[in-house]
Amino acid sequence: AISVELYYIFATVWGREQYTLYGILFFVFAILLSVGACISIALTYFQLSGEDYRWWWRSVLSVGSTGLFIFLYSVFYYARRSNMSGAVQTVEFFGYSLLTGYVFFLMLGTISFFSSLKFIRYIYVNLKMD
Repeated sequence: AISVELYYIFATVWGREQYTLYGILFFVFAILLSVGACISIALTYFQLSGEDYRWWWRSVLSVGSTGLFIFLYSVFYYARRSNMSGAVQTVEFFGYSLLTGYVFFLMLGTISFFSSLKFIRYIYVNLKMD
């Protein structure tokens, strides 16, 4: 779902097409945030089950790596689907793509970290020692 939406967004920003699916884009964004939080909680649980308590950075990197996927998709889009050429267009395209990937890394990493933190606080508050 992400790659289809990325194609339409890239075609709108860098091409001459008009984007009209704002409701679907918002819905896919909400799904991305909720799935990212659930995956982060699951991976943190598996890590804690393996008695590895260093979950902080792994929770950020697990879902934040979607920003890397977005940047790699932009490389694919530039090489295969766009007809851009020239140094200025290349630098502008990859500069904005790198910034977009970094923003998504920070946003999804933050969502991932705080969902894992809330999960860990929940399980340790409800932990009963007999």
